[in-house]
Amino acid sequence: MKLKILAGVVVGGLLGFLYYKFIGCSSGTCSITSNPINSTLYGAVMGLLITL
Repeated sequence: MKLKILAGVVVGGLLGFLYYKFIGCSSGTCSITSNPINSTLYGAVMGLLITL
């Protein structure tokens, strides 16, 4: 169970970072996708919520 949750957080964080890297907001006005830390944390939280 813990491994499943950890995997969800890691995969979500990776996908969040990749979203920032390849799609992200170039103007800087988007609060989540304009910053790699925010995007990665958002992805990790979404991964956590999906695996629960």
